[in-house]
Amino acid sequence: MKILLVASSGGHIAELHALAPFWREHEYHWVSFPTSDAQYLLNEEPHTWAHYPTNRNISNLVKNFFLAWKVLRREKPDLVLSTGAGVALPFLFLGRLRGARTIYVESLARIRELSLTGRLVYPFVHAFWVQWEELAPRYRKAVYHGRVVS
Repeated sequence: MKILLVASSGGHIAELHALAPFWREHEYHWVSFPTSDAQYLLNEEPHTWAHYPTNRNISNLVKNFFLAWKVLRREKPDLVLSTGAGVALPFLFLGRLRGARTIYVESLARIRELSLTGRLVYPFVHAFWVQWEELAPRYRKAVYHGRVVS
């Protein structure tokens, strides 16, 4: 299986990196932002840098849709796995259209309601995981698998 790992820098990339026992067993490729923390974590990893900032930046959202199309065509992942945030939307949406399984892991910081990215991707991802047991019953598709420890 080939996995495309998509995460914004900061806590999002730290959470996804903490899931290494799962994704390290497979072929993988990262997508993140070229910030100092991401550059440090992904220095020796196969990666593509996305456009940022993404928060309410329509121009970079459009650029990342084109980038997602290019990366998905080149990498041909079986699974797109993301912890958010804004960079997740184009990769999960187009990944689903291209036939990949899609999983979104909601941020540990989201205890009572979904993030904006979570609300946007919820309708079309194959699996939606939350990190708070109390959050799962509020959303039909949400599944609690425990917390990601980074």
